[in-house]
Amino acid sequence: MNDLAVSTSSVDQSPIHFLNLEYWFRLIYELFFGAHVTGAAALFASIWTWVTFFGYLVALLAIGIITYTVIELYKLRDREKAVYGPLPEISEDDTAEHARWRHIESLMESKNPNDWRQAIIEADIYLGDILAREGYHGDTIGEKLKGIESSDLDTLNDAWEAHKVRNDIAHQGSAYPFSESLARRTISRYENVFRELHGL
Repeated sequence: MNDLAVSTSSVDQSPIHFLNLEYWFRLIYELFFGAHVTGAAALFASIWTWVTFFGYLVALLAIGIITYTVIELYKLRDREKAVYGPLPEISEDDTAEHARWRHIESLMESKNPNDWRQAIIEADIYLGDILAREGYHGDTIGEKLKGIESSDLDTLNDAWEAHKVRNDIAHQGSAYPFSESLARRTISRYENVFRELHGL
């Protein structure tokens, strides 16, 4: 019985380093404050010293590269500003409206009369959106136009003429006598209205 107690006592007193936090803290302390260590601990300390050294070296190199890149980027922006001037501020709405108009223009560049018809129909939809944005009410574009005084819109006649062509295209389809000159004249009328209403 006594032998068993002695054996158990000796096991309890043996150091179990992987569970001993004090052992690992001592290793770290000795690493930083230069205490003498041997064996695996010395190898670990040596490796950790080199890892730390290279880590700091890489970090300093990265900071230097980032700093150099940021400085060069600001220099490039200054050179661009000197050559091109400041960039205009463009809202998302302006960008979307200009994209719509460019699409209408691209349809007019086609040699296909169906594309011209489509350009006029889309320009008319665009007209309705702009009139609604400007506060003109009505279920149809015609009703919106009726609510506008000629003194309030210099291009009101252009809007009516262009809208009539759109209605003729919609009602008569391919039977409507349609030409490229009529298409371009109609799109030009829409453009006049859009420019007055700041749609372009």
